[in-house]
Amino acid sequence: MRTLFKTTLTLPLVLSTALFVGALSMGGCAKKQKSDDISVGTDMGDISQLGDSDSGKALGLETIRFPYDSFTLTDESRTTLKNNASIMKDKSSLKIQIEGHCDSRGGIQYNIALGEKRANAVKKFMEEQGVDGGRISTISYGKERLVDSSETEAAHSKNRRANFVVTSR
Repeated sequence: MRTLFKTTLTLPLVLSTALFVGALSMGGCAKKQKSDDISVGTDMGDISQLGDSDSGKALGLETIRFPYDSFTLTDESRTTLKNNASIMKDKSSLKIQIEGHCDSRGGIQYNIALGEKRANAVKKFMEEQGVDGGRISTISYGKERLVDSSETEAAHSKNRRANFVVTSR
């Protein structure tokens, strides 16, 4: 009697576990999106196919740089951002993500916060230039996505930036 009880309880348990595991593995299999369908919130591998300013493939949008430990826009940055805003106004369907980046110095949390302030400062300036804020999203990567991993001042300067990523055309 005890063996029968074990078998009747074990079989449904094994079947339901197999179904659950199968459903989980199927949940991760989504149809690959075409680059035209990509919007904010998809993974960076897909977004970068549309272009970013670090690579020079963002439809003319340019990356801007920041001074050490600052999110203040320089005169040079403002000039670049005015040009970027002009491009955005000419291409009214263009949507972008502004990525805030930092150099490798400082703590992770500090740099995430500083990168966020940088991205938001750029977004605010773009809005002041007449670009609809609904077309701009922001994200901070702090010190996680360096363009130059050298520990020189020149490398640090390259890494303190706001990068523009085209998310839809």
